Amino acid sequence: MYDRWWKLAREKALTESQVASPLIRCPYDLRHAAASLWLNAGVPPTEVARRLGHGVAVLLRVDANCIHGGDDIMNDKIGDALG
Repeated sequence: MYDRWWKLAREKALTESQVASPLIRCPYDLRHAAASLWLNAGVPPTEVARRLGHGVAVLLRVDANCIHGGDDIMNDKIGDALG
């Protein structure tokens, strides 16, 4: 039943090209979006997993591939740790 309302909400809130994309195709995608946002913001995976109510292994299997960018920052952190 919620599928009908979710589809209607997407059509009202998103552009036509966004509706055609897999962007938040279902409400559960909002959970993945939150995990992606938190991980990309630098929140430790243990805290993200706790807030989502599951373990780090599940978080890393499901959401870790969403982390993008920041390679230079990570390289600097590694360099600092070795330095």
